[in-house]
Amino acid sequence: MNKPRCGVPDHKTPDNETTPAPGPIPSAYLTPAAAPVPIPGPDLVLGPTPDVITPGSLGFTKTRLKWRILAEGYSSQLSVEDQRLILRLAFRMWSEVTPLTFQEDLLASGSHIDIKLGFGTKRHLGCSQVFDGTGREYAHAWRLGNIHFDDDEHFVAPTSTEGISLLKVAVHEIGHVLGLPHMQRAGSIMQPNYIPHASTLELDWEDRKAIQKIYGVCKGNFNTVFDWVRREYNQLGEVTYRYNTYFFRKSWYWMYENRKNRTRYGDPIPLSVGWRGIPPSNLDAFVHIWTWNKDTTLFFKGTQYWRYDNDNDRVYTEDWKGNRYPKLITQGFPGIEGPIDTVFFNKRDHIIYFFKGYNVTAFNTDQNARLDGWPKRIVDVFPPVVPGDHPLGNLDSVYFSYSLSAVFMFKDTVTDRGLDSDTRLPASSPWSQCQFQRDPTYLLPRRIVVFLTSDR
Repeated sequence: MNKPRCGVPDHKTPDNETTPAPGPIPSAYLTPAAAPVPIPGPDLVLGPTPDVITPGSLGFTKTRLKWRILAEGYSSQLSVEDQRLILRLAFRMWSEVTPLTFQEDLLASGSHIDIKLGFGTKRHLGCSQVFDGTGREYAHAWRLGNIHFDDDEHFVAPTSTEGISLLKVAVHEIGHVLGLPHMQRAGSIMQPNYIPHASTLELDWEDRKAIQKIYGVCKGNFNTVFDWVRREYNQLGEVTYRYNTYFFRKSWYWMYENRKNRTRYGDPIPLSVGWRGIPPSNLDAFVHIWTWNKDTTLFFKGTQYWRYDNDNDRVYTEDWKGNRYPKLITQGFPGIEGPIDTVFFNKRDHIIYFFKGYNVTAFNTDQNARLDGWPKRIVDVFPPVVPGDHPLGNLDSVYFSYSLSAVFMFKDTVTDRGLDSDTRLPASSPWSQCQFQRDPTYLLPRRIVVFLTSDR
């Protein structure tokens, strides 16, 4: 019990779980003996565990929050820019998994700042709590309030292997400001005891679930969703294929690490950073044409498409055949006019399906020609089992999952699951056996990606 810990006095519930005491309680990383006395105030119970948190009941009533380091509250341990950068990163870690947006505001009056932060020693910043010097109390915070850091402590940047991680302490204290109680779970950023540096810092799965029970989950549609397949060689020289799932929204993208069953730490990332040469925002579609003699990756926007060089991780300006990019869709796919809504490739029959409005057109990649009799209505080619349970048209993305061998249609915040590839009918015949399972996808990526547990 001699580890530094957060100083919220934990009260036992009937289930022997912990909840902070009533009132606007300071939270601090300190030893149990140094726990501050709760400040009198209105009764407030933060709930025995994250599992009983009621959405919206404990947090801010708005999603755009402003923060600032107090002018008199900068640390003597780190440069001003380092402090601001670390705190921006700490806030971002919570914004990545919630609808919250945090803005550093250096100009607005203090009354318009939602979260004020500062460093001080002993009696500090007009606070009723007194810091104790080096070694016990690291920081304290109030729900929906302010955060103070003890500047007698040796705060360091995340890259340092010595000292106290300002990032880790800040992420924990921001969690309390946002309404989270302690979590008795190893790996949680909200556990009471401060744990020294790990190689990486990220929000535990329970941390994410808990904060989303207060503020809800990320909402919004995706421009395109796809599995990125890469070829590798094992120790025997045999070819193996691995993939992760990517979600594009406007100018940002997320990578879902299928083996770890979660989004990558630090996402989203700007498209311009991760995908060199493609349009920087609002892509229409992605397609991977993958046959015994073709391995082509294309991005579509407007009336044009770009070919991506997987080996060099950039867009082709000119490929080995002398084709220059971008190209008009009508040049590469005769009979197909852009812009399109989305596209997907059926590896079984080498057909690309181009979706536009309420229609879909089949294009044979072996013959480089549109099939006769197309376009057709999407609902006829992909009929629902339950009448009316169908996105009908104007789709955001159609995605083939290599994990499930199934097609998923994205429209707004709804995903429809389509026909398994083993029973898929050829393009010349309607998919009369197509079945859809309607799933909400409010979280990025939410229900759809919990199935994608393989990275192969």
